[in-house]
Amino acid sequence: MASWNKLNYSQRLFLWLLGYSLLLVGCFIVFQYNREKAFKAEELNARLQLVNARLLDELSCKGGNVDSLRYEEFPFDYLRVSIIDFNGNVVFDNTLDTLPRYSHLNREEIAEALNDGTGYTLRRHSESSDNYYFYSARKGNGVIVRSAIPYSVSLHELLSADYGFLWFMAFVTLLMCTIGYVVTRKLGHNIQRLSRFAEKAERGDRIYDTEPFPHDELGDISNHIVRLYARLQKAMADIAREHKAAIYEEREKIRIKKQLTNNINHELKTPVASIVVCLETIISRPDMSCGKRDEFISRCYSNALRLRKLLDDVSIVTRMDDGGATVLKENIDLCAVISETLRDFEIRAADAGVHINIHRPETVMMTGNAGLLLSVFHNLLDNAFAYSGCSTVDINVDNSDEDYVTVSFSDDGCGIPQEHIPHIFERFYRVDKGRSRKAGGTGLGLAIVKNAVAMHGGIVSVENRIPDGLEFVFTLRKS
Repeated sequence: MASWNKLNYSQRLFLWLLGYSLLLVGCFIVFQYNREKAFKAEELNARLQLVNARLLDELSCKGGNVDSLRYEEFPFDYLRVSIIDFNGNVVFDNTLDTLPRYSHLNREEIAEALNDGTGYTLRRHSESSDNYYFYSARKGNGVIVRSAIPYSVSLHELLSADYGFLWFMAFVTLLMCTIGYVVTRKLGHNIQRLSRFAEKAERGDRIYDTEPFPHDELGDISNHIVRLYARLQKAMADIAREHKAAIYEEREKIRIKKQLTNNINHELKTPVASIVVCLETIISRPDMSCGKRDEFISRCYSNALRLRKLLDDVSIVTRMDDGGATVLKENIDLCAVISETLRDFEIRAADAGVHINIHRPETVMMTGNAGLLLSVFHNLLDNAFAYSGCSTVDINVDNSDEDYVTVSFSDDGCGIPQEHIPHIFERFYRVDKGRSRKAGGTGLGLAIVKNAVAMHGGIVSVENRIPDGLEFVFTLRKS
């Protein structure tokens, strides 16, 4: 039993099929052999029955005189003829000098002849002659005529089955076994593949088996199972990846909010401390001159404006961090947003002596938030006026793409040192901290630009121009 269990499925299936085939063919061979042997025995019995019938006719014609029987002329090399009465006594036998004294009623062929009229025995030993014979008996008028031929080698060959048929059946058996081996080996191979797949699935391994199963019922079932498991694995991997990304995004939001809170606290300390100092000085010195009092009040006002600008920028950043669900988008004209920005900076540009050149189509329709896009251009112009020392600002709007609009914003100012360019979109990052605070900057302007562009499905890049100036290029998805 242990050795049987060591065999794989295909080998056990082949052995079962082999045993079944051998049993089936063996039963058929035995059945056919006996059937053919019985047919030949019946054929030989029919020939002998003709002899018996003729002998009975001669006995009837000659008044029962057995001495005048002519049995030598029958087509047999050696023919034994016996006449037996209904009491089982042998009254004539052409091969014996002395007739037996015992009854022959117990002989099979005699009993059948008495009951059915004819009978035969395939092979039986004769006590009187000590030979084996094929007996055929027939009942007549008061007697039974029995003819027999010796069961010699020639008779045995005559009654034997056709060995050509046996060889043919052996060939059929071999062919069936070969076909069975091929089929069971193929079936076993597929079942082994399915078993290996089940083991991998139980372990939770990734399935990379791309070899298809055969196009049959088992193959179709196996292919469906493999594809279903592969889709399940992919879905689980996608869920795990999305879950990991969501966790990372949530942690990143928490980190950014903490960083934003710390930076806000740091940024608020300077203007608040300056306002407090100015107000304390005014309160503690009521006899202060009007000119000095106005100077301190002016400082308080400028720091208050700086606080308001910081709170406005923080509000925008917080709104973008909360996600796109809180930002309303609608159909807007980007050129109208740019025109509104230019109107806001018209007086400031004239005072600073900065000329703004703009190249744009008449309209550029897109889906977006006008307030966020307005803050993009506000912050870019504000940075150019406050820090670059430029005399010209160029704005180019390219609407040739079906899906995106590309905006180029450049100036001819001093540019930015190359080592600062990778960091200028970070929150509260300043190239020149002292100069930025003096100009009222919050360090959030370019961070707002980057996030606002990202919320409109685009990206922003920056590089120094040759020979002078800085250029921002960003894209915005139209829908």
